[in-house]
Amino acid sequence: MAPFNIAYELLVTRLESFQLETNKAFNFTASPSQPQYFLYKFPEDVDSVIIKVVSDAVYPCSVVSVQDIVCPVYDLDHNVEFNGVYQSMTKQAAITVQRKDFPGEQFFVVFVIKPEDYACGGSVPSSMHGNVNRTWNLQRTKNLQVTIEPSIKKSVYIQAMFFSFLSFLSFYLGSVVVAFVHYIRVQRKASAGRLSPEDGSGIMTSSHPITASTPEGSSYGAIDESSSSGGQQLCSPELKPPAGYDTDSSVEEESDFDTMPEIESDKNVIRTKVFLYLSDLSRKDRRIVSKKYKIYFWNIITIAVFYALPVIQLVITYQTVVNVTGNQDICYYNFLCAHPLGVLSAFNNILSNVGHMLLGFLFLLIVLRRNILHRRAMEMKDIYTLDYGIPKHFGLFYAMGIALMMEGVLSACYHVCPNYSNFQFDTSFMYMIAGLCMLKLYQTRHPDINASAYSAYASFAVVICLAVLGVVFGKNDVWFWVIFSMIHVLASLALSTQIYYMGRFKIDGPDSDLGMFRRAAMVLYTDCIQQCSRPMYMDRMVLLIVGNLVNWSFAVFGLVYRPRDFASYILGIFICNLLLYLAFYIIMKLRSSEKLLPIPLFCIVATAVVWAAALYFFFQNLSSWEETPAESREKNRPCILLGFFDDHDVWHFLSAAALFFSFLVLLTLDDDLDTVRRDKIPVF
Repeated sequence: MAPFNIAYELLVTRLESFQLETNKAFNFTASPSQPQYFLYKFPEDVDSVIIKVVSDAVYPCSVVSVQDIVCPVYDLDHNVEFNGVYQSMTKQAAITVQRKDFPGEQFFVVFVIKPEDYACGGSVPSSMHGNVNRTWNLQRTKNLQVTIEPSIKKSVYIQAMFFSFLSFLSFYLGSVVVAFVHYIRVQRKASAGRLSPEDGSGIMTSSHPITASTPEGSSYGAIDESSSSGGQQLCSPELKPPAGYDTDSSVEEESDFDTMPEIESDKNVIRTKVFLYLSDLSRKDRRIVSKKYKIYFWNIITIAVFYALPVIQLVITYQTVVNVTGNQDICYYNFLCAHPLGVLSAFNNILSNVGHMLLGFLFLLIVLRRNILHRRAMEMKDIYTLDYGIPKHFGLFYAMGIALMMEGVLSACYHVCPNYSNFQFDTSFMYMIAGLCMLKLYQTRHPDINASAYSAYASFAVVICLAVLGVVFGKNDVWFWVIFSMIHVLASLALSTQIYYMGRFKIDGPDSDLGMFRRAAMVLYTDCIQQCSRPMYMDRMVLLIVGNLVNWSFAVFGLVYRPRDFASYILGIFICNLLLYLAFYIIMKLRSSEKLLPIPLFCIVATAVVWAAALYFFFQNLSSWEETPAESREKNRPCILLGFFDDHDVWHFLSAAALFFSFLVLLTLDDDLDTVRRDKIPVF
């Protein structure tokens, strides 16, 4: 690349160390004008080897290539990519080679030093700016060390697969044991004549509900409105349905509400009371509400099919391109722990996602069992005796189980060839899991006013669109971060308003378009100026103030620092909001003199411990598509579990278990309320 002619000297010498040996490090020097290549022959008992190359210097940028024994050897910068498998390299590279790919059971390892460093993340060459390139006079030599080691044997693959499946099948065994113990307890109580609402299954097993009075001070607030709630009136003898009443009918009988005072039937009045109880927000026909929540389940199945099929097709195409071209810079693996199987380059990263699928299916089975027991309980007793405990709607739980399974499928698809273009596959259903968990937590004590499946999934679609736009435009474009931060803050305020007023805040005017502004000003004056000393709904206000501060902090952080990993940034917003709401819910539950049964308490502790361990492994960065492939390989590390799984695989295992325990927390958290009337259960 010199701008004028250069006099050079040609020196021919015999290479004394041309053949590399197994498990023996070899040091040498290469330069742009002196590429190096060596021969390696497979030993008799070795079917796969890993070539490890290290250097103390980041630059000059180099390329490591594995080529079949053919002439000529492609050892120049402009043709090294024409044959075999190759990687760009700064300080570290690793290539796994299998005997079956080389009929002659031998290959060349080629080392080429590039004349420029921009391919490895260095400065852009001045020739690209129209200037004369001056790098020709730099001393571009690089000291390298190559070591070829045998890779793992087939027995390790078998051990890893057994470990993966048996680890999560043990959860199935534990669930069977818990169910069996519970069955024995119920049978003992039945034989002793002390049959009472079931402890921890979420259903009532008594022929008639037991009226449980709440402890002194447990009624949420100073005003007892149980006498005016709909729960007692619906239980009056004259409203008892006739024999043969169709419990599966979706038709709401208006006569059920004829004896209610008109003012109490007005939901605007009920939902704006200072102290709300569950009976105030569970007035709709349970059959209609239950069918509404089942839509979550069917919609997420449809979404999963239409989302997963093109994803699978795309990653198969990526893997085919890698295998055909030999370009290992396309996919960002941890090459020091990437074990191929068949056409897959990193089977271990795919296998480690089996936990999400197995535990998601187990959660579906647990929810199905509760659903069946609940149906049997309803068939055995009068329909109006179900005004006890949290209303049982299982649609969202089924949707959460499907989402957990799909997270495993899409994470496995992403890890077929992880790169910048398909990272959103790994996070899309994580957004949905976090959103569904928040919806389920809110639905628990607000069954009549929760979001519909269509609006919820539409919101998730908007979030995923923003995530894609953030990946494309979020690196350097300030305007995108300004717009996103404004949307984030405004969405937080709008959602806070709906939560604070229980969905009853309407911005409209009867006379003119200016009515909406008068309405907003009146609400602001009434709730913020006249009652400045104490908001009408103190607990909700505290939650929403803290939540808005957290979300505004995220918005400011994004606007100032503009993180490159936009998808993880949005996921962090979702997870922080979910944890904040869960902590608020548990605190308010304990404050209302409710208790935590042993199973939900165990699940809460297990969730905290497993999430802490999982996050430790998550932050062990082993690769990064935010950097060049060569820079990403500097972070690669050897396997840490069974010689087969790396830190990120352990994150997959632990995060699957943590999500499973998190779901169980939501499923069992309010089992202690099965004996409590709904007009005694506070809403928060």
